[in-house]
Amino acid sequence: MIAAPMSGSGKTTVARGLMALLRQKGYVIQPFKCGPDYIDTKFHEVVCGRPSINLDTFMATPTHVHELFMRYGKDADVCVLEGMMGLFDGYDRDKGSSSEIARILGAPIVLVVDAKSAAYSMAALLQGFINFKRDVRIVGVIFNKVGSARHFQMLQQVCEESGVACLGYLPRDGALELGSRYLGLDFSEQHTTAPLVTLLEEHVDWERLLQISALSPAVSTTHDENTLHKNGQSVLIARNAESFSFIYQETIDKFSTVRFFDPQTEVPDFHGIDMLYLPGGYPEKHLEALARAEATREAIRSYAESGGKIFAECGGMMYLCRNIVSDNGTFPMCDVLPYSISARRTDRRLSLGYRQFMLNGKEYRGHEFHYTQFIGEAPQSVAQVYNAKGDPVCTPIIRYKNVLASYTHLYDIV
Repeated sequence: MIAAPMSGSGKTTVARGLMALLRQKGYVIQPFKCGPDYIDTKFHEVVCGRPSINLDTFMATPTHVHELFMRYGKDADVCVLEGMMGLFDGYDRDKGSSSEIARILGAPIVLVVDAKSAAYSMAALLQGFINFKRDVRIVGVIFNKVGSARHFQMLQQVCEESGVACLGYLPRDGALELGSRYLGLDFSEQHTTAPLVTLLEEHVDWERLLQISALSPAVSTTHDENTLHKNGQSVLIARNAESFSFIYQETIDKFSTVRFFDPQTEVPDFHGIDMLYLPGGYPEKHLEALARAEATREAIRSYAESGGKIFAECGGMMYLCRNIVSDNGTFPMCDVLPYSISARRTDRRLSLGYRQFMLNGKEYRGHEFHYTQFIGEAPQSVAQVYNAKGDPVCTPIIRYKNVLASYTHLYDIV
């Protein structure tokens, strides 16, 4: 696991670079992402050539997290897990944190530490993290934003005193910073990993990293976790690189038959499907293209009105609404739901956090992240939604005929 003391330390840069470096060396890499993030996983997939899997102990049980790791990692040479936030940061103290996932898997941790403007003071930080929870195993450190060779020598001394392996460093280099959009990384840009791989190969002992990161026996299993039980259903999924792209791989893999279409360019064929799935993304960035695809919007509206089953979340829910209003005008959408959404800059307001609710005897869990808002009064909800700590939140769950829609990205939709 690649983790860090806090967000912004460089763990995404290091994780992504290591994945690229190890793949370049001929290893088959299975990427994982701790937490609900669906943007970092896109970078992982590009680098590794296979889908990245979310491991989250709020949306799934520890047993399920363990099963996911075993199933998707079984044919890989190396599994690389990118942590989230700080190592011990969870939704309730360290519940749901990267450290909890490392504990469940017995995964060794490589800590990425931002060493800018610090030297011997790093000893207090490292010893604090190493000794805070003795049931997690920090096996090495990679320092980021190191100013010079002399600076790195001082940091090596810190590791020696702390009893942890110093695996190398990345020099201070603004070119390594990834672009940002909203809360996450800008996956609409193409970021080359070549300069990063060169720096890692030059300054990080990746062979030693692999040697000391050998998994402990804690991940061994006595039952078959490698079999994914399909749900017997056929699903048609809207997929576009940016407008409809926030999809958990485990959700896709549960369906027996999966087809995709791009709402910006293709009219969907509903023949033989049990469900239309409209996942989240950034449709507000492509409103003109979505509005021009009138035949697609009409087909989806007719499918909904005729009783077709639709599951829509966040961007997908916005697409089902009457229209979306941006700073460039008002754009018609599918008009299945009689609401208008504002994507205007002046109306932007962050809604963020885990969500849970009960509906028809089933518990749903997921994650909400958006800046857009309903215009006027929010829709009436068919279920009370709560955050991770059980406090009520005002996120509406919308039911219309066989349509279920909300701003929440759900982990298990069926």
